[in-house]
Amino acid sequence: MKLFRFGPEGHELPGALTADGQRLDVSAFGEDYQETFFATDGPGRLAAWLAQHGARCPAVPAAARLGSCVARPSKIVCIGLNYRAHGAETGLGLPAEPVFFLKATSALSGPHDDVVLPRGATKLDWEAELAFVIGRKAAYVTEADALAHVAGYTVLNDYSERAFQLERGGQWTKGKSADTFAPTGPYLTPAADVPDPQNLRIWLTVNGEAKQEANTRDMVFGVAKIISYVSGFMALLPGDVVSTGSPAGTGMGLHPPQYLQAGDVVELGIEGLGAQRQRVAALPVLN
Repeated sequence: MKLFRFGPEGHELPGALTADGQRLDVSAFGEDYQETFFATDGPGRLAAWLAQHGARCPAVPAAARLGSCVARPSKIVCIGLNYRAHGAETGLGLPAEPVFFLKATSALSGPHDDVVLPRGATKLDWEAELAFVIGRKAAYVTEADALAHVAGYTVLNDYSERAFQLERGGQWTKGKSADTFAPTGPYLTPAADVPDPQNLRIWLTVNGEAKQEANTRDMVFGVAKIISYVSGFMALLPGDVVSTGSPAGTGMGLHPPQYLQAGDVVELGIEGLGAQRQRVAALPVLN
């Protein structure tokens, strides 16, 4: 079973993808995929409920819009410079400790929604990343216990406006947090179905041209280390999203750099977790 959410923006409903490929509307379960759901073993409870009630769940229309696979979390934590080759291509090198920053939760969007160029943007960049969702509160956890706090894994495109991020002073957050800059999904795959999060192929194309191709084993800091480290500075709450960093092949790292323009199409995915597709759209002109 994989979890997804569908429907108009701001009015998404919970869905479940069954082992035999059915996409079911599980609204009758009565819970969205948010903090309380994850804190109370929602995936396990939903699986048990589906075993009894799944035959009466309506199918989700094939044309239904997919939203983020989780409802807006308390925070989105992102890890920077976490692939060896990416650290080299940026010229920033490899960190001695995990580099992390917060991305605004209002950046969350569906996996196939347009990514919108912010006003004044000139250097919109892509970053295919493995993300995970916290299943139970993590505070000062050890690496040995860390993975027990993961509810599941998903795909996140950590869009970045590099001029805002690197040329305008202050923290990275300003270049990471525009609306639509965190498409997440299509599915949340339960942790039990991802036996080794450090051995997953990750890829991204722009207009059909391969840009990123890597494996999560290339991370400098793995998922367990990230949880243990970040939880030493802040509690990670059920439903929180943590994105683990981008491989090499970002637009900033190309020679010459290549940034996204309106009309470009970005596609990305991770082995076993699903794929995304975004079209770059210009911000509507104000009258």
